[in-house]
Amino acid sequence: MTPAADKTAHADQATELLIQNRTREMQLMQETLARAHMQERLHEAEHQRMGERLDRAARLMRKAERASLRARKALAVAVL
Repeated sequence: MTPAADKTAHADQATELLIQNRTREMQLMQETLARAHMQERLHEAEHQRMGERLDRAARLMRKAERASLRARKALAVAVL
């Protein structure tokens, strides 16, 4: 192999390695982005579930307060 051909082959190998590295980096970037997006969606879902639990607890508390008021009124009527 001539020195010029050797340099060309070496440059081709270096270029191929560079392309492979860039391709790998892009794949890793895409995976990282997908992972971050999934984490964000999971966080949003958890936040929504927490809000729904708080809403349900508030509804149940109001229902219990109404039941308590009805019981006190019934007791007051029974005592008279």
